[in-house]
Amino acid sequence: MRWMNASGLLLSIGLTLIGVGSGWAATGHARENVNAGTVEVGFLSGYWQGNNLFGNEPSANRSAVLFLPRVGLVVTDELGTGWFRGNVEVMLEPLAAHFFHPFSASAFGGTAMAKYNFLSFGRWMPFWDGGAGMLWTDLAPRIPEQSTRFNFVLQTGPGVQYFLMSRLTMTAGVRFHHISNAGIGARNIGLNAWLFNVGVSYFFPR
Repeated sequence: MRWMNASGLLLSIGLTLIGVGSGWAATGHARENVNAGTVEVGFLSGYWQGNNLFGNEPSANRSAVLFLPRVGLVVTDELGTGWFRGNVEVMLEPLAAHFFHPFSASAFGGTAMAKYNFLSFGRWMPFWDGGAGMLWTDLAPRIPEQSTRFNFVLQTGPGVQYFLMSRLTMTAGVRFHHISNAGIGARNIGLNAWLFNVGVSYFFPR
């Protein structure tokens, strides 16, 4: 199955990076390097696989690869206590995608994101992010789900960053990803998918 093979490849890449990083400097602790004013610059690549989680059956037959550069700014001091200790980061994430099944198509856009970083786990930094944005895609009007090329994006999900060095991290995550035109077109069933992603980030000190 295509999605299993692709997600397995992403997982293998992630585990390889963690294995390499385990031999590097052990000074990269999230609480030391992710503070208010810190800037994150990174890049994610992802595998997008449609699902029919909410009954929109056609979108389960859509597959794509995504390229997601990102830049973020940590905007709060530490919040909470214990395992919930963390801070809030706001991010901009441009998007470029190539749909390869059931036919070739492209998508371009961007999303404004909010990300909560959990800081109590040493070199591991779990997070939850989510956001909304816009995109253009020539999937429409060739698919029954959408009739407009201009669409909106909603996405959210968990992930984790691992400090390979003091400020360099490997990132892996999964998101629920939704594309729809918010009713501005004649057809708006929407496209729902799981987005499996891996990448790297560098945290610049304030």
